[in-house]
Amino acid sequence: MPSFSLESRLDGAVGGKTASALERAFGMRTVGDLLAHYPRRYAKRGELTPISSLPVGEPVTIVAEVRRANERRMQNRKGSILEVTISDGHGDLALTFFNQSWRLKELQTGRRGIFAGKVGEYRGTKQLAHPDYELFDDEATARLTAEANAHLPIPIYPATSTIASWQLTKIIALVLDGLGPVPDPLPDELRVRHGLLAAREAIERIHRPDFEEQIERARSTLRMHEAFVLQAALLQQRAFVRALSATRRAPGALLERFDEALPFPRTPDQRSVGEQIERDLQGDWPMNRLVQGEVGSGKTLVALRAMLQVAQSGGQSALIAPTEVLAAQHLRSIARMLGPQLAPELMPTLLTGQMPAAERRKAALRAASGQARIVVGTHALLSESTTFADLGLVVVDEQHRFGVEQRESLRAKGSSPHALVLTATPIPRTVAMTVFGDLDVSTIRTMPAGRAGIQTFVAPLAEKPAWFGRVWDRIAEEIAQGRQAFVVCPAIDAEKLTKDDTADEPVPDDAGATRTRWGVVQVADLLSRHPAFSAIRVEMLHGKMPSDEKDAVMQAFARGEVDVLVATTVVEVGVDVPNASTMAILEADRFGVSQLHQLRGRVGRGGVPGLCLLVTEAGAGSPARERVDAVAATLDGFELAEVDLELRGEGDVLGDAQSGARSSLRLLRVVKDADIIAEARIAAEAVLVDDPALTRHPGLAAALERRVGMEERAALAKN
Repeated sequence: MPSFSLESRLDGAVGGKTASALERAFGMRTVGDLLAHYPRRYAKRGELTPISSLPVGEPVTIVAEVRRANERRMQNRKGSILEVTISDGHGDLALTFFNQSWRLKELQTGRRGIFAGKVGEYRGTKQLAHPDYELFDDEATARLTAEANAHLPIPIYPATSTIASWQLTKIIALVLDGLGPVPDPLPDELRVRHGLLAAREAIERIHRPDFEEQIERARSTLRMHEAFVLQAALLQQRAFVRALSATRRAPGALLERFDEALPFPRTPDQRSVGEQIERDLQGDWPMNRLVQGEVGSGKTLVALRAMLQVAQSGGQSALIAPTEVLAAQHLRSIARMLGPQLAPELMPTLLTGQMPAAERRKAALRAASGQARIVVGTHALLSESTTFADLGLVVVDEQHRFGVEQRESLRAKGSSPHALVLTATPIPRTVAMTVFGDLDVSTIRTMPAGRAGIQTFVAPLAEKPAWFGRVWDRIAEEIAQGRQAFVVCPAIDAEKLTKDDTADEPVPDDAGATRTRWGVVQVADLLSRHPAFSAIRVEMLHGKMPSDEKDAVMQAFARGEVDVLVATTVVEVGVDVPNASTMAILEADRFGVSQLHQLRGRVGRGGVPGLCLLVTEAGAGSPARERVDAVAATLDGFELAEVDLELRGEGDVLGDAQSGARSSLRLLRVVKDADIIAEARIAAEAVLVDDPALTRHPGLAAALERRVGMEERAALAKN
């Protein structure tokens, strides 16, 4: 029997045809990939799944018994139809096969097995059309062993329409029979302390348990493997960054002059985070720090002080923002904070893709010559034609909007520049530890004084449809007091909805089947005909408008020349209009928790009290409504981040940009396994301090190479 390792290619273990099918269905290429495809649950031979609760339209795998089978000729076309009824003793399910008479010999009354397919409905009866199945071989000679095998759990695997669960069972059994020794990634001391299995035994037990009690111990072992290997990878990446040498950037006169001119005192958190960054910039290796803080907590101020420290030695800073509106807003904010004395010296410069060619060339020349010591831009900063004289600091705003390749290509324009990542989306501790484990994390919790605060209310149209009219009256009342308002819509034009027109985040799965009703175009039309808005100045803003037009609308709103801005989520971050008191978010259930919180942060930024109206037709008690109610219940973004994690699950919260860090997580859950992750990090740190090259830990070295492959390692390196 050949002996496979986890690194062995699948085609050598299961044959080319099966290997190709597995790669198409699941992206598997190695034996390790296949064996990391764990059962999602286990059935028993004596257990019948309740057929009465099977959901229509969903793929299912059930254990059941054949009650009857008969074949009949079809009336309207040639051929026959085989109709089989299976039962669990409480409910029946129909199986239908077209022109497959030979199955009558197999599907005889009393035979039991596993059946898989998509649940359909025909004339009020649930059915599976052409299901896959595997019958238990409990007849004749097998009858003697049936009782002995009755306790064996049956693994039910995540399957596809092309590869059924029991086919995976057979393929995995074949591979397990030929699997050689598996080096253990865990240190012996950690494994013994937690009573965990050896690696080879854990893999065997999760796929082929003899008893139900063996399953959880195998899961616990493999869960710790995932946590330990991931944390080791993140710590290795941190060590790699710290092995680079960075240009030390000491603070000086520029920073002193800036601090003296500040018209307000910095908050305690702004001071402490500023001191951490100040030390980082003078360190031997490049800073790699994430700063998280609520909207309006002063992250831009902290970043600007870092830019001044870099500029003191002639270095340049590049701030990349996800949208042109936000980049332009950042530039104006930075120029305003620098003031008339410092701004000409640092020459903050905007560089975006939609600038006129002559302006863009001039901006690029300022960056290349070093004349502009602060360059703010969008993806245009990543262009090959954009170069820097001495790029010392990269600041990434709203980190989750950028792919890892984009962030790294900007860092590559300097010689090991320092990196500062800003996010106004608070990150739960477990997510920070799991995804950003190679970054130092700083948090700004205290908010600047003088904020009037925000009140948030849900307008539940399902129960109180008349409240829709009251929303517009309430906005008109605020405008009458000399204030301004935002109306945020989930789309540009609900009548001509395309994928590009929707909000930046995907519509949650539970938002309901009803199509979007309110786009920017529809709301602007409604307000143009609303009696209370006859003297109110309304403008539209969305991502498909030309850059100069977007900027002109935003500036007019900032100057108070526009009363109501009807917009998509382009106003989510960076838009700072202290006179804006009110925001209505239409179809609020179509946004995620963190996005609703971000949007709400656009009002209540000055001395004017903020009012946020979350308009929704989602019914009370539905998951969509739970999100909206959660946002209305608290202004604490950190609390909401935890709620978001519970409501949506970590897969959605971590997002595709972090797929490199997540792809090896099959059993680990960042919410409930926080303690395991924390312990794994401590243990991994101890191993790497004692044995950085992992010469005495070959199992961990192999697991890192295997689970964090070339693409994933590249993704981690660019986080």
